Amino acid sequence: MRIYRTKNYDEMSRKAADLIAAQVVMKPDSVLGLATGSTPLGAYRLLIERYEKGELDFSEICSVNLDEYVGLSADDEQSYAYFMHSNFFDHINIRPENTHIPNGLEEDTALECHRYNRVIGALGGIDLQILGIGSNGHIGFNEPGDAFVPDTHCVELAGSTIQANARFFSSPDEVPTAAYTMGIRSILQAKSIVLMASGKAKAEALYRALHGPVTPALPASILQLHSHVFVVADEEAMSERFNPF
Repeated sequence: MRIYRTKNYDEMSRKAADLIAAQVVMKPDSVLGLATGSTPLGAYRLLIERYEKGELDFSEICSVNLDEYVGLSADDEQSYAYFMHSNFFDHINIRPENTHIPNGLEEDTALECHRYNRVIGALGGIDLQILGIGSNGHIGFNEPGDAFVPDTHCVELAGSTIQANARFFSSPDEVPTAAYTMGIRSILQAKSIVLMASGKAKAEALYRALHGPVTPALPASILQLHSHVFVVADEEAMSERFNPF
């Protein structure tokens, strides 16, 4: 595990973008595992800038997203499919058929989970997985629980997750209560992982994930078992009794 302590969100975004860009350059047909939310947004903007300058080519890249809300269509402005297109895919030359996101409108959860597992398997797994971390230690929508769930599954979102995501909706009542999420095994089978964290609200979860016991009560702690993790976090996220190693 390598830890990069950055001064602020902008520096965190630049370092994460550097790592992603290096993967794209070294292996132009990489499979990228992508995350949504405010944490990776700055990195995506910087990658778009590099593409526009002719420094990056995404034409052979494939992507698989971590998760999607259950009940939202791809053209719903609050869906993660919409987020990815408006904030990244529509601004680079990635082929639409090479982008993969769970189908939030599929009501047969077992069928959709099986389909998405097959998509990941058919691509040969993930070369570089981008992750954020929730204030409760979730990665993707793998919420705290009694056991690690290995494969894609439908999960009831924790109250803290719903509250954290309410800022993107008109009211907390509009936040979906369930989501499809990539499982822990698919994440851990990625060849490399970039874990991004920003802000004081993530400090306790990040500290426990890196220094505490490996436990499904804090899903991000499983990353201690991966051999090639880059942690990119700003000073506020590393402020909780944190001693980089």
